[in-house]
Amino acid sequence: MRISRTARVALGCLTAAGLAIVYVPLLLVLLNSVNTDRSFGWPPSGLTGRWWRAALHSEGARQALLTSLKAGFAATAIALVLGTLAAYAVHRHRFFGRRTVSFLLVLPIALPGIVSGIALNAAFRTVLDPIGIGFGLFTVVVGHATFCVVIVFNNIGARLRRIAPSLAEASADLGARPWQTFRYVTFPAMRSALFAGGLLAFALSFDEIVVTTFTAGPGTRTLPIWIYENLARPHQAPVVNVVAALLILASVVPVYIAQRLSSDTAGGRL
Repeated sequence: MRISRTARVALGCLTAAGLAIVYVPLLLVLLNSVNTDRSFGWPPSGLTGRWWRAALHSEGARQALLTSLKAGFAATAIALVLGTLAAYAVHRHRFFGRRTVSFLLVLPIALPGIVSGIALNAAFRTVLDPIGIGFGLFTVVVGHATFCVVIVFNNIGARLRRIAPSLAEASADLGARPWQTFRYVTFPAMRSALFAGGLLAFALSFDEIVVTTFTAGPGTRTLPIWIYENLARPHQAPVVNVVAALLILASVVPVYIAQRLSSDTAGGRL
Protein backbone atom coordinates (compact mmCIF):
# COMPACT_ATOMS: atom_id res chain seq x y z
CA MET A 1 0.00 0.00 0.00
CA ARG A 2 1.34 3.42 -0.96
CA ILE A 3 0.82 6.35 1.38
CA SER A 4 1.45 10.03 0.84
CA ARG A 5 4.50 11.88 2.08
CA THR A 6 2.34 13.80 4.58
CA ALA A 7 0.98 10.59 6.00
CA ARG A 8 4.48 9.12 6.34
CA VAL A 9 5.68 12.22 8.17
CA ALA A 10 2.65 12.16 10.48
CA LEU A 11 3.12 8.45 11.24
CA GLY A 12 6.82 9.03 11.87
CA CYS A 13 6.07 11.85 14.32
CA LEU A 14 3.47 9.77 16.14
CA THR A 15 5.90 6.85 16.36
CA ALA A 16 8.66 9.09 17.69
CA ALA A 17 6.28 10.59 20.26
CA GLY A 18 5.17 7.14 21.42
CA LEU A 19 8.75 5.92 21.77
CA ALA A 20 9.70 9.10 23.63
CA ILE A 21 6.88 8.58 26.14
CA VAL A 22 8.17 5.07 26.86
CA TYR A 23 11.94 5.55 26.77
CA VAL A 24 12.63 9.09 27.96
CA PRO A 25 11.57 8.22 31.56
CA LEU A 26 13.85 5.17 31.43
CA LEU A 27 16.75 7.34 30.29
CA LEU A 28 16.02 9.74 33.16
CA VAL A 29 16.24 6.85 35.62
CA LEU A 30 19.65 5.90 34.19
CA LEU A 31 20.81 9.51 34.39
CA ASN A 32 19.56 9.99 37.96
CA SER A 33 21.48 6.90 39.05
CA VAL A 34 24.73 8.89 38.49
CA ASN A 35 23.37 12.29 39.51
CA THR A 36 25.22 13.87 42.44
CA ASP A 37 22.00 15.61 43.56
CA ARG A 38 19.86 13.54 45.96
CA SER A 39 16.73 15.44 44.94
CA PHE A 40 17.12 14.65 41.24
CA GLY A 41 17.54 18.26 40.24
CA TRP A 42 17.52 19.10 36.56
CA PRO A 43 19.86 19.55 34.89
CA PRO A 44 22.18 17.25 36.92
CA SER A 45 24.68 19.17 39.02
CA GLY A 46 27.31 16.52 38.34
CA LEU A 47 27.99 12.85 37.79
CA THR A 48 29.06 10.34 40.44
CA GLY A 49 29.34 6.60 40.94
CA ARG A 50 28.87 6.60 44.72
CA TRP A 51 25.20 5.66 44.48
CA TRP A 52 26.18 2.52 42.60
CA ARG A 53 28.66 1.62 45.34
CA ALA A 54 25.98 2.28 47.97
CA ALA A 55 23.51 0.02 46.13
CA LEU A 56 26.03 -2.81 45.95
CA HIS A 57 26.53 -2.59 49.72
CA SER A 58 22.81 -2.32 50.54
CA GLU A 59 21.82 -5.42 52.51
CA GLY A 60 18.12 -4.78 51.95
CA ALA A 61 18.52 -4.56 48.18
CA ARG A 62 20.61 -7.74 48.07
CA GLN A 63 18.07 -9.69 50.13
CA ALA A 64 15.21 -8.40 47.99
CA LEU A 65 17.10 -9.36 44.84
CA LEU A 66 17.66 -12.88 46.18
CA THR A 67 13.97 -13.24 47.02
CA SER A 68 12.96 -12.05 43.56
CA LEU A 69 15.35 -14.53 41.93
CA LYS A 70 14.01 -17.41 44.02
CA ALA A 71 10.40 -16.51 43.26
CA GLY A 72 11.11 -15.93 39.58
CA PHE A 73 12.96 -19.19 39.01
CA ALA A 74 10.42 -21.25 40.95
CA ALA A 75 7.40 -19.66 39.24
CA THR A 76 9.07 -20.07 35.84
CA ALA A 77 9.81 -23.76 36.49
CA ILE A 78 6.18 -24.40 37.45
CA ALA A 79 4.95 -22.43 34.44
CA LEU A 80 7.22 -24.32 32.03
CA VAL A 81 5.88 -27.68 33.18
CA LEU A 82 2.19 -26.80 33.44
CA GLY A 83 2.13 -24.44 30.45
CA THR A 84 3.86 -26.93 28.15
CA LEU A 85 1.61 -29.82 29.18
CA ALA A 86 -1.51 -27.67 28.80
CA ALA A 87 -0.45 -26.33 25.40
CA TYR A 88 0.38 -29.82 24.15
CA ALA A 89 -2.97 -31.16 25.34
CA VAL A 90 -5.00 -28.30 23.84
CA HIS A 91 -3.21 -28.08 20.49
CA ARG A 92 -2.46 -31.76 19.85
CA HIS A 93 -5.64 -33.46 21.10
CA ARG A 94 -9.37 -33.06 20.59
CA PHE A 95 -11.63 -33.37 23.63
CA PHE A 96 -14.85 -31.93 25.00
CA GLY A 97 -14.37 -28.45 26.50
CA ARG A 98 -11.01 -27.86 24.81
CA ARG A 99 -11.79 -24.23 23.97
CA THR A 100 -13.11 -23.62 27.48
CA VAL A 101 -9.88 -24.96 28.97
CA SER A 102 -7.86 -22.72 26.64
CA PHE A 103 -9.95 -19.69 27.66
CA LEU A 104 -9.56 -20.44 31.38
CA LEU A 105 -5.78 -20.79 30.99
CA VAL A 106 -5.44 -17.42 29.25
CA LEU A 107 -7.91 -15.54 31.51
CA PRO A 108 -5.51 -14.78 34.43
CA ILE A 109 -3.28 -12.56 32.27
CA ALA A 110 -6.31 -10.48 31.22
CA LEU A 111 -7.59 -9.87 34.75
CA PRO A 112 -6.44 -6.71 36.57
CA GLY A 113 -3.56 -7.49 38.91
CA ILE A 114 -5.42 -6.17 41.93
CA VAL A 115 -8.35 -8.53 41.24
CA SER A 116 -6.01 -11.51 40.97
CA GLY A 117 -4.20 -10.39 44.12
CA ILE A 118 -7.38 -10.10 46.18
CA ALA A 119 -8.65 -13.45 44.91
CA LEU A 120 -5.36 -15.21 45.70
CA ASN A 121 -5.18 -13.58 49.12
CA ALA A 122 -8.68 -14.79 49.99
CA ALA A 123 -7.97 -18.27 48.63
CA PHE A 124 -4.73 -18.60 50.62
CA ARG A 125 -6.41 -17.45 53.82
CA THR A 126 -9.22 -19.95 53.29
CA VAL A 127 -7.16 -22.95 52.20
CA LEU A 128 -3.64 -22.56 53.59
CA ASP A 129 -4.17 -20.85 56.93
CA PRO A 130 -6.15 -23.77 58.43
CA ILE A 131 -3.28 -26.18 57.66
CA GLY A 132 -0.62 -23.89 59.09
CA ILE A 133 0.89 -22.48 55.88
CA GLY A 134 1.23 -18.72 56.15
CA PHE A 135 2.03 -16.04 53.62
CA GLY A 136 5.61 -16.06 52.40
CA LEU A 137 7.79 -17.11 49.49
CA PHE A 138 5.60 -20.14 48.74
CA THR A 139 2.46 -18.06 48.28
CA VAL A 140 4.38 -15.54 46.14
CA VAL A 141 5.58 -18.37 43.87
CA VAL A 142 2.07 -19.79 43.51
CA GLY A 143 0.67 -16.34 42.80
CA HIS A 144 3.27 -15.61 40.14
CA ALA A 145 2.86 -19.04 38.55
CA THR A 146 -0.83 -18.34 37.84
CA PHE A 147 0.04 -15.74 35.20
CA CYS A 148 3.44 -17.10 34.16
CA VAL A 149 1.68 -20.25 32.93
CA VAL A 150 -0.20 -18.09 30.42
CA ILE A 151 3.04 -16.81 28.87
CA VAL A 152 4.44 -20.31 28.38
CA PHE A 153 1.08 -21.66 27.18
CA ASN A 154 0.79 -18.96 24.51
CA ASN A 155 4.40 -19.37 23.31
CA ILE A 156 4.25 -23.16 23.11
CA GLY A 157 0.78 -23.07 21.56
CA ALA A 158 1.92 -20.68 18.84
CA ARG A 159 4.89 -22.90 18.02
CA LEU A 160 2.82 -26.11 18.00
CA ARG A 161 0.43 -24.53 15.49
CA ARG A 162 3.42 -23.99 13.19
CA ILE A 163 4.69 -27.55 13.48
CA ALA A 164 3.12 -29.71 10.79
CA PRO A 165 1.26 -32.71 12.28
CA SER A 166 2.63 -34.74 9.40
CA LEU A 167 6.05 -34.75 11.11
CA ALA A 168 4.67 -36.66 14.09
CA GLU A 169 2.72 -38.93 11.76
CA ALA A 170 5.86 -39.70 9.76
CA SER A 171 7.73 -40.47 12.97
CA ALA A 172 4.99 -42.87 14.04
CA ASP A 173 5.00 -44.52 10.60
CA LEU A 174 8.73 -45.14 11.02
CA GLY A 175 8.04 -47.01 14.25
CA ALA A 176 8.75 -44.34 16.86
CA ARG A 177 6.78 -44.48 20.09
CA PRO A 178 4.90 -41.37 21.30
CA TRP A 179 7.67 -40.48 23.77
CA GLN A 180 10.33 -40.92 21.08
CA THR A 181 8.35 -38.72 18.69
CA PHE A 182 8.11 -36.02 21.34
CA ARG A 183 11.80 -36.29 22.23
CA TYR A 184 13.28 -36.36 18.73
CA VAL A 185 10.70 -34.45 16.66
CA THR A 186 8.33 -32.24 18.68
CA PHE A 187 10.61 -31.04 21.46
CA PRO A 188 13.50 -29.88 19.21
CA ALA A 189 11.00 -27.93 17.10
CA MET A 190 9.49 -26.12 20.08
CA ARG A 191 12.66 -25.79 22.17
CA SER A 192 13.29 -22.15 21.26
CA ALA A 193 9.66 -21.25 22.05
CA LEU A 194 10.03 -22.98 25.40
CA PHE A 195 13.16 -20.99 26.17
CA ALA A 196 11.53 -17.73 25.05
CA GLY A 197 8.45 -18.45 27.15
CA GLY A 198 10.64 -19.15 30.17
CA LEU A 199 12.52 -15.87 29.73
CA LEU A 200 9.33 -13.84 29.42
CA ALA A 201 7.72 -15.63 32.35
CA PHE A 202 10.75 -14.94 34.54
CA ALA A 203 10.81 -11.28 33.51
CA LEU A 204 7.10 -10.96 34.30
CA SER A 205 7.53 -12.59 37.69
CA PHE A 206 10.61 -10.55 38.52
CA ASP A 207 8.79 -7.26 37.87
CA GLU A 208 5.46 -8.14 39.48
CA ILE A 209 4.38 -5.96 42.41
CA VAL A 210 0.56 -5.91 42.62
CA VAL A 211 0.00 -9.65 43.07
CA THR A 212 3.12 -9.86 45.24
CA THR A 213 1.72 -7.23 47.61
CA PHE A 214 -1.32 -9.42 48.30
CA THR A 215 0.52 -12.76 48.51
CA ALA A 216 3.78 -11.91 50.32
CA GLY A 217 4.17 -12.20 54.06
CA PRO A 218 5.43 -9.43 56.36
CA GLY A 219 9.06 -10.51 56.00
CA THR A 220 8.96 -11.32 52.28
CA ARG A 221 10.21 -8.46 50.13
CA THR A 222 10.88 -8.83 46.45
CA LEU A 223 12.93 -6.20 44.64
CA PRO A 224 9.92 -4.29 43.22
CA ILE A 225 8.39 -4.08 46.72
CA TRP A 226 11.73 -2.92 48.14
CA ILE A 227 11.92 -0.21 45.47
CA TYR A 228 8.36 0.94 46.20
CA GLU A 229 8.95 1.08 49.96
CA ASN A 230 12.22 3.01 49.69
CA LEU A 231 11.32 5.41 46.91
CA ALA A 232 9.77 7.93 49.31
CA ARG A 233 12.79 7.89 51.65
CA PRO A 234 15.06 10.84 50.78
CA HIS A 235 18.30 9.07 51.65
CA GLN A 236 17.37 5.94 49.68
CA ALA A 237 16.04 7.59 46.54
CA PRO A 238 19.41 7.64 44.65
CA VAL A 239 20.01 3.97 45.56
CA VAL A 240 16.52 3.13 44.32
CA ASN A 241 17.38 4.72 40.99
CA VAL A 242 20.51 2.60 40.75
CA VAL A 243 18.51 -0.58 41.41
CA ALA A 244 15.93 0.50 38.84
CA ALA A 245 18.71 1.24 36.33
CA LEU A 246 20.17 -2.23 36.90
CA LEU A 247 16.75 -3.77 36.28
CA ILE A 248 16.42 -1.84 33.04
CA LEU A 249 19.82 -2.97 31.83
CA ALA A 250 19.24 -6.55 32.96
CA SER A 251 15.88 -6.70 31.17
CA VAL A 252 17.22 -5.75 27.76
CA VAL A 253 19.09 -8.99 27.07
CA PRO A 254 16.40 -11.57 28.00
CA VAL A 255 13.64 -9.60 26.30
CA TYR A 256 15.73 -9.26 23.14
CA ILE A 257 16.57 -12.98 23.13
CA ALA A 258 12.94 -13.92 23.78
CA GLN A 259 11.80 -11.66 20.94
CA ARG A 260 14.29 -13.25 18.54
CA LEU A 261 13.28 -16.75 19.55
CA SER A 262 9.54 -16.02 19.44
CA SER A 263 9.80 -14.52 15.94
CA ASP A 264 11.91 -17.40 14.64
CA THR A 265 10.29 -19.05 11.64
CA ALA A 266 12.97 -21.62 10.89
CA GLY A 267 11.66 -24.35 13.14
CA GLY A 268 13.39 -23.33 16.33
CA ARG A 269 16.84 -22.20 15.17
CA LEU A 270 18.14 -18.84 16.40
